[in-house]
Amino acid sequence: MLEKTLAEEMVQIGHASHQRGWVPASGGNFSAKLDQKTILVTRSGVHKGHMTAQDFLTVDMAGQAQGSTHKPSAETLLHCERYRAMANVGAVLHTHSIASTLMPADFGSVTLSGYELLKIFAGIESHHSEISVPVFANDQDIPALAQRVAEKQPEHAYIIAGHGIYVWGDNLAQCYNRLEALEFLLECEWQKHRWG
Repeated sequence: MLEKTLAEEMVQIGHASHQRGWVPASGGNFSAKLDQKTILVTRSGVHKGHMTAQDFLTVDMAGQAQGSTHKPSAETLLHCERYRAMANVGAVLHTHSIASTLMPADFGSVTLSGYELLKIFAGIESHHSEISVPVFANDQDIPALAQRVAEKQPEHAYIIAGHGIYVWGDNLAQCYNRLEALEFLLECEWQKHRWG
């Protein structure tokens, strides 16, 4: 029952994210933790605007498919890394919005400060606070990329240059709220850059 419910929630997130231009074509991948040993993740190559609850499969914390002929997303290990690193994480969402994809690796990180919406993150009570979102160079060697993320230990989210953003939360609802907030804030940063 939990698996079906989580799949249905991620289908809704996929459709909404596609409508907003965050997951074009087969871009992006979503996951939710089922228990301490398994996660539910999108299968490889699925279009998020048209996916159904059948487009998910379970994998172990090493990213190995459990009882399915489908292949999990190629980036499943990036999801597994977050679940292993942070015990409270219950969901991970990865999108390919323009605002996140355009962030260059040489930025190192994006500092977001002065925004009221930062209060969506635990422990932040004022717009005077700031968060830092690391930016990693893209890499087709996913285990190596996952290792670099693990070494950096990002707190709220991270961006892969030319690729997109990864966001996590205690559950899917919180994760999607954080994704929506960060997409908005990244767009604000680009507008600030544009207008000087």
